Amino acid sequence: MKKVNIFLGLAAVALVAFGFIYQPSTDGAVKITGDVGTNIGDKAPEIILKNPEGKEIKLSTVNKDMYVLIDFWASWCRPCRRENPAVVAAYKAYNGKKFIGGASYTVFSVSLDANPKDWANAISVDGLIWAHHGSDLKQWASDAAALYGVEGIPTNFLVNNKGIIVAKNLRGEALDAELQKWTVK
Repeated sequence: MKKVNIFLGLAAVALVAFGFIYQPSTDGAVKITGDVGTNIGDKAPEIILKNPEGKEIKLSTVNKDMYVLIDFWASWCRPCRRENPAVVAAYKAYNGKKFIGGASYTVFSVSLDANPKDWANAISVDGLIWAHHGSDLKQWASDAAALYGVEGIPTNFLVNNKGIIVAKNLRGEALDAELQKWTVK
């Protein structure tokens, strides 16, 4: 009996130390592995930036009742520009669809640009048709990139309608496959 109690005690400590294993559920509920952070299961940190018109945008405002792909990119980043058609295709395919928890889907772009004209031009040329584009125009010194631990771009985080990170670094078909998991069939 003493061995069983020791085992159960160690198991409880392990769960507390390493968090709960995250599993999606059909009712939109999630298990949180930590507080605010950038790991799957963590509450996504707030991002507050200016859009190309100079107006403030907040992730928390966009994230209400929406699954949000936080997409870190830049106009000068060739891999980002090559990935943009996949992000646009996913936006067109999933925006307006019903997701688990009664949510919908959008994209919140975070640019690591320094030149506002280059940034705005890339949004137009690449057809980034969603409404939420933000930057502090600090390139690699971006506060949002530092907050999310971004060391390379493109990088992205999928956040559910409760503000919980459910996936990261989704490219091309992987983005489509992940979004399919969260849509109501």
